Amino acid sequence: MEDSLEDNVGVLMVMDGPPDPAELPDSATLSEQEFSCHCCYDILVDPTTLTCGHNFCRHCLASWWESSHKTECPECREKWEGFPKINILLRDAIDKLFSEVVQRRRAEMEANPITSRSLLAFQRYGDHMGRSKTNQRKGAGFFFSGVLFALSCVAVMLLVYHWSSGVVEESDLLISKPVSRWTTEEVVSWLEQLGPWAKHYREQFQQENVNGRLLLMLGDEELSKLPYNIENQAHRRAVLAELDRVKTLGVKLPQNLWEYKAINGGKSLFLLYALKSSPRLTLFYLYLFDYSETFLPFLHTCCPAVTHADQPATENGFLLNTQLEPNWRQWVEFLLKYVLLPYQLIAEFALDWLSIHYWTSRFIIVNAMLLSVLEVCTLWRLWTRSRIRTLPGKMWNHLWKMVSQGFAFALLWPFVPQFVCNCLFYWALYFNPIINIDLVVQQLMHPETQAL
Repeated sequence: MEDSLEDNVGVLMVMDGPPDPAELPDSATLSEQEFSCHCCYDILVDPTTLTCGHNFCRHCLASWWESSHKTECPECREKWEGFPKINILLRDAIDKLFSEVVQRRRAEMEANPITSRSLLAFQRYGDHMGRSKTNQRKGAGFFFSGVLFALSCVAVMLLVYHWSSGVVEESDLLISKPVSRWTTEEVVSWLEQLGPWAKHYREQFQQENVNGRLLLMLGDEELSKLPYNIENQAHRRAVLAELDRVKTLGVKLPQNLWEYKAINGGKSLFLLYALKSSPRLTLFYLYLFDYSETFLPFLHTCCPAVTHADQPATENGFLLNTQLEPNWRQWVEFLLKYVLLPYQLIAEFALDWLSIHYWTSRFIIVNAMLLSVLEVCTLWRLWTRSRIRTLPGKMWNHLWKMVSQGFAFALLWPFVPQFVCNCLFYWALYFNPIINIDLVVQQLMHPETQAL
């Protein structure tokens, strides 16, 4: 028993040991017949493996397919799946073992025009199969996009009808009605929109029947004494600051998105599309040409000044605060977000107006997130495909495109009907997020099919 056990252990040690190099086959022991094609019975050139496992020269398989118009193995007649590919491992092994024979056969193939034509037709067939599969994968996405487009068109028409035929609120009338013609109720409505603190002075204005003409004659001395008795200096300064702006414009300043759109139709449409297409250029434009009215409130909303705990909180009013020059901390925060995350600035601006525009702000925030994802995907494709050096050229082309579109918009704006402008405005505001969801899904599911 012990002798047989030792013999078995010895056999296992011999089997587990390294093989003898002399026992390994070399190129001399391998014949060309073992790597021959079953069509031409010659050495395999660009061996192509089918689903059944048989290998053929690629030009032999192409000639068979061209003559028979069948997608099946020439030997066993089993149909292949997909488009046959070259067996790279087998090809490299044959090229190393029988390099001279392979080179001779390649030269014969290149000199034969019939073989070249068959290979070209076979490759075109494979390209067509690849495009067909890609279109099948995208079929569901195109159907989804078509449904979204149809629903969006119907919803846009309903929204435009709703806002065009709806009753305009009393506060909205003040943005177009001269202040000298305001009634007492309209003056009280204007006062309440300055902030929650303004409601404490509502009764005084109602008792004195302050209309638009009387409002224009009020100053710091009148507001600080009876009957108005606004003793809080911060409140009084907020009322006077807003009153000065009303005197300058002759009407009430817009306090929300719809009021701003009512008096700045073309500008609101331009900003809506420009911020979506090129937020950095648009913010730079606001800095140059619309600093006090739009850029400063935007910056103060997205990058508010830090209030220390030891500083008393003041209620100066939104418009009074947003006319102050930003400090260096605000500028640093703004510039970092401007360069790296411009759409975050838009999202933060919409978040600040969430209590006033409930659903609209949410649409803008979601759209800003989707646009950020699309921008990151574009930069990632440029980086992974080693095309980051083309970024300056693309930026210059984008700049030229935005400038030309801006000039075209300025020239054509007076001739565009208001109904068309409303359609474009509500489309960009509410339905671009739906379209961008589809674009993000395509980017994440099929990034290789997206053109740069």
